[in-house]
Amino acid sequence: MIPQPSAPSPRHFWHSTTTNASPDDVWSVWTNVSEWHLWDKGLQSASLEGAFKLGAVGKLVSLNGTTSRFTITEFSDQHSYTFSTALPLARLNVKRFFESFGTETRFTHEVWFDGVLGGIFAMLLGKNFMRLLPSVMEEVKRLAEARANAQTAPLHQTL
Repeated sequence: MIPQPSAPSPRHFWHSTTTNASPDDVWSVWTNVSEWHLWDKGLQSASLEGAFKLGAVGKLVSLNGTTSRFTITEFSDQHSYTFSTALPLARLNVKRFFESFGTETRFTHEVWFDGVLGGIFAMLLGKNFMRLLPSVMEEVKRLAEARANAQTAPLHQTL
């Protein structure tokens, strides 16, 4: 992870949200790659070859049909992961992690561009990603809380 600058910019930005869903519920939403399009409205689809682990490779398809490959480059089971997508002379990195504070979970989605042309891609893509990130995080929160509520709902028996 690169150190966070004092203020977000299109080249490096992040957003954090707090939920009453457990870290397991957030982790479940974040690692279910085939359902990323449900909360990341910039994606048409996503897939992963094999298990969700360090070195795993996947595919993202944007709404306009552009396909890109990603690799999980950092992985701490049940805590955080980073995936990277190669761009011409640059790389897009996405890190997702959470912290638990009693009954609340604070989860963060961090994005940065590096490489020779990282600044150019930040200007081309980063501004839009940065604008969409708060709503993306609200969708993750909604899905994690729905998952938590479904697991704690009482079973009703019919007589």
